[in-house]
Amino acid sequence: MGLEAATKALLDAGITYDAIENAYVGYCYGDSTSGQRALYNLGLTAIPIVNVNNNCSTGSSALYQANNTVKYGQADCSLALGFERMKPGSLGTNFPDRAPPTLLINARSAEIEQEGLGENHGPGAPRMFGNGAQEYFAKYGGDIETLAKIDKASKNHKHSLNNPYSQFRDGWSVEQVMNAPKITNQLTKFMCSPTSDGAACCIVASEDFVHKHGLENQAIEIVAQELTTDSPNTFEGRSAMDVVGYTMTKNCADKVFKDAGFAEGEGRDQVGVVELHDCFAANELITYPALGLCAIDEAHKMVDRGDNTYGGKFVVNPSGGLEAKGHPLGATGLGMHFYIMMQLRDWAGPMQAPGLFDTPDKRGKYGLVHNVGLGGAVVVSLLRRPEFFKPGGIDGRKRLGYNHAYECRPVTMADVNKVKSKKSSQYILQHAKL
Repeated sequence: MGLEAATKALLDAGITYDAIENAYVGYCYGDSTSGQRALYNLGLTAIPIVNVNNNCSTGSSALYQANNTVKYGQADCSLALGFERMKPGSLGTNFPDRAPPTLLINARSAEIEQEGLGENHGPGAPRMFGNGAQEYFAKYGGDIETLAKIDKASKNHKHSLNNPYSQFRDGWSVEQVMNAPKITNQLTKFMCSPTSDGAACCIVASEDFVHKHGLENQAIEIVAQELTTDSPNTFEGRSAMDVVGYTMTKNCADKVFKDAGFAEGEGRDQVGVVELHDCFAANELITYPALGLCAIDEAHKMVDRGDNTYGGKFVVNPSGGLEAKGHPLGATGLGMHFYIMMQLRDWAGPMQAPGLFDTPDKRGKYGLVHNVGLGGAVVVSLLRRPEFFKPGGIDGRKRLGYNHAYECRPVTMADVNKVKSKKSSQYILQHAKL
């Protein structure tokens, strides 16, 4: 999977693996040096390869490091790759002989139940996020039907019907979502992201590299990007929303918009399309205000107004989100950036958000990415077309032979041969599986 994703990314950019100066590879359920094993298929060029594990935000954490490598002048071209092969069922630990690092987060969420929120049930992750939704309902309004509206029927799974990369393309109704087996007090099975296998890859390059390789017709700028971890609120406060990353996300988003030059609380109205971390429908609800897309007490009203889908204020998760397209932990964040990049290139076809480019400067609106992992880390990215963006000519669609933004085709060994390094190993390639 890693070979396939990296090959597509290199073909899209029109470069070979020889142009990559370092790589960051994300995965959670794999042995050490899995990143090397995946990228050695493309060559043994002696570049630094760093393996990354940051729970559900692993993919974006790899991209964060690749971006900083280029941003601070250590390289002109860096690669971020993520992949995952997951076991069926709820997430567990591979090390049963020791306490997991998320033990205290689970414990704090359970304590908040006893402190007045009300007892919940179910596996650890959905239970914690369900508690976050229960707190929101109690304080601001909304109910389980709000989560169903967010989920498959009116939005996420409806969106996924247009995504060929999506794990589920069923288009369940609100009633089907509501009547699915209960996982927690708040969440049914169809409100939860599945375990998934998958891979994604992004290439980050300097502006000089972009001009040198004639990529002005498809390069998308990372205007601002931040990674934050937990604050004392997570453990010292009495908020189930904070336990699952509300304040961590808010802090990260506020930093990103400040870095992009916006005054406090501003800039969100210039966002047109969003990929956010909806591991459970409950998390999407509380993430709207955490990102500043609405006021804290307006999230459920935003859902009722349809301001989270086509025709509304924002198009949120046009890919179908984690609940529909899948959640292969190491790849998820990179996949989110892929979908937003394709939106800003105007290549997304049936997934394309309308009105993105109706701005006076013709650069279009911003795309926003949010990827969170408990334990904890959150990455928020603000993307936009650069000032020098100029559509036309040969681009990644021509190099792949189809529009890979909304058409999924496997790669062949002929494709690999186009992008592999001059220092590739036939011994390794003969074991490659495509």
